[in-house]
Amino acid sequence: MSPVQEMPSWRVRIGFVAAVFGMFMAILDIQIVASSLNEIQAGVSASQDEISWIQTSYLIAEIIMIPLAGVMMRIFSTRTAFVISSVGFTLASLGCALASSINELIVLRAIQGFMGGAMIPITQAVSFTIFPRHKMGSVQAVIGLVATIAPSIGPTLGGYITQHMSWHWLFLINVIPGILVSMGVWFMLDIDRADKSALKRLDLIGLVLMAIFLGSLEFVLEEGPDDDWFSSSLILNFALLCAMAGILFFWRVFTVDHPIVNLRLFRERNFATGVGLVFAVGVALYGLVYLLPLYFGTVREYNSMQIGEVMFVTGAAMFVMAPIVGRLTDVVDLRLLIGIGLLMTGIGSFMNVNLTTESGYWEFFWPQVVRGIGMIMCMVPTSRIALGNLSPQNIGDGSGMFSVMRNLGGAMGLALLDTVRDHQRDYHWTQLIASVNQGREVVVAQLAQYQQQFMGVVSDPQAAAIKMIGDRVAIQAEVLAFNDIFLWLGILYLIVFPAVFIFKKPT
Repeated sequence: MSPVQEMPSWRVRIGFVAAVFGMFMAILDIQIVASSLNEIQAGVSASQDEISWIQTSYLIAEIIMIPLAGVMMRIFSTRTAFVISSVGFTLASLGCALASSINELIVLRAIQGFMGGAMIPITQAVSFTIFPRHKMGSVQAVIGLVATIAPSIGPTLGGYITQHMSWHWLFLINVIPGILVSMGVWFMLDIDRADKSALKRLDLIGLVLMAIFLGSLEFVLEEGPDDDWFSSSLILNFALLCAMAGILFFWRVFTVDHPIVNLRLFRERNFATGVGLVFAVGVALYGLVYLLPLYFGTVREYNSMQIGEVMFVTGAAMFVMAPIVGRLTDVVDLRLLIGIGLLMTGIGSFMNVNLTTESGYWEFFWPQVVRGIGMIMCMVPTSRIALGNLSPQNIGDGSGMFSVMRNLGGAMGLALLDTVRDHQRDYHWTQLIASVNQGREVVVAQLAQYQQQFMGVVSDPQAAAIKMIGDRVAIQAEVLAFNDIFLWLGILYLIVFPAVFIFKKPT
């Protein structure tokens, strides 16, 4: 089939806009509960260990569904597959709002993630199917903007909703838009026909192996940092399960006639390189959404609204640059844009390697602007160069793998960042605490000052003063750990930069 040369009808364009909104909701809901877990925990009487599954169950289910989108599109048709996903996501969202126990909420969050996951790659696939090549820059700018801004504003929006209404509205806000999205796609995006024969060719064994492989991998990455990795027998067992399922899955994919996903697409150099790069971009995209609230919450003790004001800068930079980058992809070599984007993301990370306990909004303003521009310059041309040359029958599988690798990059990034933070915080604590001893005059003077403050307030002023000194050292160690993380993020993007030269010039 030759590439589309003419713009689709307004009817189809409206259906595509509806699909983009559905994609936005699915990505937004990954992070929307992140800043409201304490309120949800109190609302459903959950323990600290249980509440983390609100996030984990969604992510595991979503990453299993994303690569299945291509199969769904072939079996049911594009609009039917999307509407099944959208309606399921909407009903699960309503169920989450009405859940009365943590077990109900975890199950419904898993359903929400599973059903909503298909909306992400289907929307990406539709964009390459219905729009002509000369309009792809603007279209991919919209897709890239949604993929980057949605996770960035998720915690902020979630905190605002919880603070001004209740945690139930984190899920209820999906209901009306979900209905409108479902109707819009159903009535406006009838672009292909179902192929029921694909159902007979469905590789159920491959499906099960893929679900076990991706699900256990996501579980290990999500829970590993909190459980000290392989010192936990549960994490170790899931890692072994992941390895065995992964080996069997890859063997199955390359030996059956109709595999559940077409990994042979990786023979196409631009696709393989683009998917690798989007994995690296996912590290920064999701890692920074995790890092910044953590820094401002633990070091500066900002509330969710203050954190939102800081993080808004990245989203604003992306929003302003997305249409510009989209236009540039039509006239500038995509490889050049990706290279500049990687360098800017790295430089933006280097700009935050000298944080102190007083660093606030303005210390993060320009680094976030630089990183935001860099990430959108990576995301938009990378999706175009990776998926642009795939045939129409392969675009569904390709967009699914593209989205999976972005999410896996985020999961891997979060796991590594969490582990590095714990390790470096302990390292800096050990280095700093050695210099805090009563042989130094400044320490003695500070200790005496704190003791004086606590005199008559607590029963043991000396112990309280020592704790105060310890807390100050702990905060300094925390800040130094964040500096190390930003340094290593910057180095990562310098290391990844040469991958730009692997791309063939797009046709």
